[in-house]
Amino acid sequence: MIVITTVLLYIFRLLAAVIVFGLIVVIHEWGHFIVAKLTGVQVNEFAIGMGPKLFSWGKGETRYSVRLLPIGGYCAMEGEDAAGGGEVKLGETETVADNPRAFYRKKVWQRMLITVAGAAMNIVLGFILLLVYFGACTLPSNDGNAYYAGTTVSWQEEGAQSFESGLRPGDTLLTIDGKRVFTVFDIQSLLQDSDDATFEMEVRRDGKTVTLPAVNFKRDYNEETGGYILKYDFKVNAIPQTVDSTITQAAKTECSVAVMVWRSLGGLLTGKNGLNELSGPVGTVDVIGDTVADAIAAEQWQTGLGSVLMLVVLLTVNVGIFNLLPVPALDGGRLLFLIWEGITRKPIPQKYEAIVHAVGLVLLLLLIVVVTFSDIFKLF
Repeated sequence: MIVITTVLLYIFRLLAAVIVFGLIVVIHEWGHFIVAKLTGVQVNEFAIGMGPKLFSWGKGETRYSVRLLPIGGYCAMEGEDAAGGGEVKLGETETVADNPRAFYRKKVWQRMLITVAGAAMNIVLGFILLLVYFGACTLPSNDGNAYYAGTTVSWQEEGAQSFESGLRPGDTLLTIDGKRVFTVFDIQSLLQDSDDATFEMEVRRDGKTVTLPAVNFKRDYNEETGGYILKYDFKVNAIPQTVDSTITQAAKTECSVAVMVWRSLGGLLTGKNGLNELSGPVGTVDVIGDTVADAIAAEQWQTGLGSVLMLVVLLTVNVGIFNLLPVPALDGGRLLFLIWEGITRKPIPQKYEAIVHAVGLVLLLLLIVVVTFSDIFKLF
């Protein structure tokens, strides 16, 4: 019975991950697809998943397919790999060079739009989900109204160390250690990122920007982790839920998530964050499974749905930003070649571009393998 339950739980986790990944991939590839169609590019296939084809159907010029491996997907455009004047056979008499609807025959700015459209749709998906999160998952307070947490200090406890070191009620936090504050999520993450619980802050006070060089907080020792946890000695203001405030809060929160992802990537490049802090497919499946299971068990559906939505927001924004990195084999790498073509008015020969992307793909696959093994070791 225990073995059967364990297997069923793993299948549940896997299905939850497939659904979440599938949504993110479909939105990403649909971005490429719709902009390609709008700019007149011939789309040969729109595929969800990779590997052998499970089933497909045709509509117009495009074949839609679902493939075996539920990882990734693609939007296959005519002449996509024929940049620089290469020819790809279409039939006995026609080549890509003869097809005015081939990808590489389009203007540089049109190809740029198609290239970034996938990542842009991931960002749009994140914003829509945040609208749902703040609009439907924010629980009402005792007065029956819903509120959002702001970034203005509304109260400090008596004898607060932050007050003694310069912070005052009414101060709106602008930056912490030089990093921009958009939402309360930034305040929470930035205040925990310190060895001495002392921060340089910029605040808006009475309409002016004031620099506080050393705002200090107390720390409590955590016996379970053997580390210190910063003690919050202030509260922030409450923003009433309205249509305008919901849209504003969703936009600011997406900025917070995007900046957090960017800082994490920067931490990897600078060595601040190690590879062991990355999660691959195995680790992500585990996180999604735990989140969905906790959501189902939550006493209030808003709380459960909210945790799932925030996870999907984090993943889709992560995918969007990661794809725009100037790395070969990613959309950002392809965009870099297009920028070069736009500046020089001359495309890089396709054979050289193909080699660069192939090397980049191999390196990315090696990274995925390393991270996957790290995920597996974390399970034991």
